[in-house]
Amino acid sequence: MGTDILQYTISGLTIGVIYAMVALGYNIIYNVTEIINFAQGEFVMLGGLFAAFFIGVLRLPIVVGFFGAVLATGLVGLVMERFVIRRAKNASVLSLIIITIALSILLKGGAMIWWGKDPHSVPAFSAGGPILVAGAAIQTQAFWVVGVSALIVIGLTVFFHRSTYGKAMLACADNPNAARMVGIPVRRMVLLSFVLSAGIGAAAGVIITPISMMEFDRGALLGLKGFGAAALGGLGSFFGALVAGAILGLAESFCAGYVSSGYKDAVALVLLLLALFFKPEGLFGSGEAAKLKRF
Repeated sequence: MGTDILQYTISGLTIGVIYAMVALGYNIIYNVTEIINFAQGEFVMLGGLFAAFFIGVLRLPIVVGFFGAVLATGLVGLVMERFVIRRAKNASVLSLIIITIALSILLKGGAMIWWGKDPHSVPAFSAGGPILVAGAAIQTQAFWVVGVSALIVIGLTVFFHRSTYGKAMLACADNPNAARMVGIPVRRMVLLSFVLSAGIGAAAGVIITPISMMEFDRGALLGLKGFGAAALGGLGSFFGALVAGAILGLAESFCAGYVSSGYKDAVALVLLLLALFFKPEGLFGSGEAAKLKRF
């Protein structure tokens, strides 16, 4: 019984970290533009498939494949903002959200044409079998998932609180008009938010692919669960995204273990509905700040 609980906890935290990474991507773009980018899950999918291409087809080292996938997906985010989102700058927030849904469908279709319908995999980052801890088996890739995610969170914290660009992005999030008046290039900050969000999504896709493989239609479900984590934690809250991602992963893992794996995908929807009904601003969101948002 104790071993089962430990095993489900480890599995839940591993997948929960990925949901948290997806939720962070949502929050970065939302904080700067108030847009909910429903193509965020496709960034995760593209990261995994680009890594499979670089590492599996081109036979590049894993480190090169990892950063190659992040850069390639970041380029997709740049093109998306520069040639689609920016051209629709006068559209309402709701229209922009619908545009991201259309882009999500387009990216999924393009991935299906390029990579086909079969799942693709990437070798584990380090060799060796699972490590036994108190009877629970931990895959070595799980340590990479947690370690890389922790580095990303630390890097984001330093970026937003220490760097000029990070502070400028936060200023745009608080008041874009005031930021523009003091000389901050708001459009450049929006572009940076899409590139950063795409890169983080890609990193999540690369580190999870050795565990669960990746195919063209995985992005939608990962994006939905990441959005559930973002909404549960409070849209715009980075700390909330981390906590909610862990809660979501644990809930799924225990549901699969003690109820049925067939219901685990519904957990994100149930938690999202509960959050919207009882605490729309999320666990760590501010009700007062939410009233000032357009969406």
